[in-house]
Amino acid sequence: MSIVIMILLLSVLILVHEIGHYAAARCFGIRVDKFGFGMPIGPTLWQKKIGDTTFLIHAFLLGGYVAFDEELPKDSPERFETKPVWQRMIVISSGVIANVVCAFVLVLLTAALWHNLPSGKYEVQIKEIVAPKEQSVWESGIAPGDKVYEINGSRIDTKYGLYLYSQTHKSFDNKINEEIVEQNFKRLKSNNHAFKRDEIIPEGITIRLPSRQDEPVLRLTKNMLKGIQMPPADKLTLNEKQTQIRDAIVAKTYYVSDGTVTLNDIACALSDTANPLFIKVERGGKIIELKTIYPDKDGIIGVMIDMKELLVEVTGPVSAVKASFAYLYDETRSMLIVLKQLFTGKIPLKNLHGVVLVTKIGGDMITNSGIFYGLLLTAVISMNLAIINFLPFPALDGGHFMFMTIEHFRGKPIDEKIINAISNIGFALLIVLMVVVVFNDIFVLVTHK
Repeated sequence: MSIVIMILLLSVLILVHEIGHYAAARCFGIRVDKFGFGMPIGPTLWQKKIGDTTFLIHAFLLGGYVAFDEELPKDSPERFETKPVWQRMIVISSGVIANVVCAFVLVLLTAALWHNLPSGKYEVQIKEIVAPKEQSVWESGIAPGDKVYEINGSRIDTKYGLYLYSQTHKSFDNKINEEIVEQNFKRLKSNNHAFKRDEIIPEGITIRLPSRQDEPVLRLTKNMLKGIQMPPADKLTLNEKQTQIRDAIVAKTYYVSDGTVTLNDIACALSDTANPLFIKVERGGKIIELKTIYPDKDGIIGVMIDMKELLVEVTGPVSAVKASFAYLYDETRSMLIVLKQLFTGKIPLKNLHGVVLVTKIGGDMITNSGIFYGLLLTAVISMNLAIINFLPFPALDGGHFMFMTIEHFRGKPIDEKIINAISNIGFALLIVLMVVVVFNDIFVLVTHK
């Protein structure tokens, strides 16, 4: 039932978008031939002509369209093409505007009914230590009931903060920093002057090792801790031989060559060590700094946590409007940051998902957290639809708006054949992207990754 509710909510967003186009067109006297709710795939459940417009409901609800009457005479004042460019630009952008308004209304409705809105901040409390007795967490001084306050200088008040710090600080994870490799090579070279960097060290030769040091402290940004920016991935990976050396030199001051290694290999092996976490907790109203904690090779420190979301209280109409604006602004900013990373290649295409996974996640959210969280997710998706639809890409509203902007500055329209050709290419690319996105969604659901 939760998934059905989510599908209906998503369908409403599409309906709102098309109503925006339809209403603007009618305001400017443009004849609309068809208004379709759903995609014309499979059977049509209902249709009726009201005035000049035929309204249709298709079985495949996730979609919609508004078709202008192309059978009118070329010079008819009711044709879309005969209207001034500024009117056509408003008609094209009105679907996006409708989605923005819808997003705000959904958030405002949630604030009014729930009297709360999520703040995006969480309180993370230690519930229990479950690590093996040899792990560093037992010696750190952490205790059940502690609230995680800070890690490596970053305030921990997000849902993913503790997890992300643990995962980015795996010990002996085969990942090395190029700058640290260079530092370790210089330290290694100072003890072993006879060998060049990539010179094979003869078998049986003993190499004196410098002391091993922890990997440098990494501080994650606020956007990383919120889960909207990828952590840095600029590290090199140890090869098989370097990994063997790393395991062989743990707690040793020398290494005996087998005739296949170089000083560079040993420097790389020296650079993959433990990753420290400097954690502060709040206990009894005081901030306490713990002894250093080292996550294991899987990025686990060995604690169970309780997580409590902090809410923004809504006390009246003015409070509801302010809180709704703040919530939507923060979510929109996050979406734009993610979108920028996607276009710059910082987020791989395999992480791009669509309606299939969103429906599953939304259904789970309604089941586990209630309908208000479902409404808020729908609002965020509505803003997402508005942003994506207004990108200057052919076949999207933003693409049509771009063509009209060019027409405005040129003083005459672009050749219709050129527009159609570009739009067809854009539409084909969108279909390919949709196939990739659906594949990503199904893969994630099947593999539970």
